Amino acid sequence: MENYAFLILLVVMFGAFYFLLIRPQRKKQKEHQDFVNSLKKGDRVITIGGMYGEVDSVGEEYVVLRVEDGGKLKFLKQSIMGKQPEQT
Repeated sequence: MENYAFLILLVVMFGAFYFLLIRPQRKKQKEHQDFVNSLKKGDRVITIGGMYGEVDSVGEEYVVLRVEDGGKLKFLKQSIMGKQPEQT
């Protein structure tokens, strides 16, 4: 009987671990993937390095950003953190 109780406890702990840690992380990854796949020319974004820019072109694995001085920089899509907050 003790073996079953230990097994049940192990399953419950794994379930809690999955629902508290793994599942939310997967959801966040999917949301980010959907975001980078929806990028289009003209979107104002920020990179994980803190650079702001406007999307100039989008490739399969990369995004070209136009920065404030008019220069263009090429980034991997995964390095785009999010949309630039609206300026007030």
